Amino acid sequence: MSDRDIATPTRTKAILERYGFSFKKSLGQNFLIEPNVLRKIVETAELSPDSGVIEIGPGIGALTEQSAKMARKVLAYEIDQRLLPILADTLSLYPHVEIRHGDVLKADVHADVREVFEADQDLAVVANLPYYVTTPIMMKLLEEKLPVRVMVMMMQKEVAERIAADPGSKNYGSLSIAVQYYAEAKLMFTVPKTVFVPQPNVDSAILRLTRRSEPPVDVLDEGFFFDVIQGAFTQRRKTLLNNLSVFFKDSLSKPEVQAALEALEIDPKRRAETVSMAEFARISDAFLARKRAGTEED
Repeated sequence: MSDRDIATPTRTKAILERYGFSFKKSLGQNFLIEPNVLRKIVETAELSPDSGVIEIGPGIGALTEQSAKMARKVLAYEIDQRLLPILADTLSLYPHVEIRHGDVLKADVHADVREVFEADQDLAVVANLPYYVTTPIMMKLLEEKLPVRVMVMMMQKEVAERIAADPGSKNYGSLSIAVQYYAEAKLMFTVPKTVFVPQPNVDSAILRLTRRSEPPVDVLDEGFFFDVIQGAFTQRRKTLLNNLSVFFKDSLSKPEVQAALEALEIDPKRRAETVSMAEFARISDAFLARKRAGTEED
């Protein structure tokens, strides 16, 4: 292949026709056909010539190519076997790109990172995530606490807005807290649906997640903390008291839940969307202490 950008409409069409490639809706395949947007995505990751990049779903290599121009090594996971020969062709100028065929959700990414990258190498995730698995992929990478400095990911604009939302906004929810527990989230810019083939139904956005060295709150039990948050947001229009009473129905009465919230000086009539992460940490620790005390008494 020549060194012209992969992601122009004409070149993308030519590549797809040469290989007789047809899009699989089940894999959420939408390829970007605007090189300037791709360059802007990579610039957002602030790569150095020594950086390593992890990508999920390289497609025909449009974003991979831009990362490869800036980084020392790129590791990309591609689930669609039909794309492997296309990637071998389009990325032939970049021997420092390694494509792994498989589902990143099933991969041992830690082992792959140790194998492919150098110890203490600056690492970034730079990816155009398939819409239908955006959250599972993102949460896997965060929860496994990979040694990445930053994750720059394209996703549905609506999902990016939910992740970056602050307490009190209509977009704020359990996903906002789950992600912001691990990383600082910032919506960088939007990408119109018109620069994709096939064109999706919604606009996209670039989200930058900067990994935290420590979570912003201390909690006694991370799993319980996230369970309480999920419970609090079960029905958004209901109060904390109502949602948490349902969540704790097997162990606490509604008056007990109310008393526990009032002891924390948190109004039981508030809705979960107004509650900060720090307040949820206090709530979860207080209810866990009650639960443990109850278990000891039994």
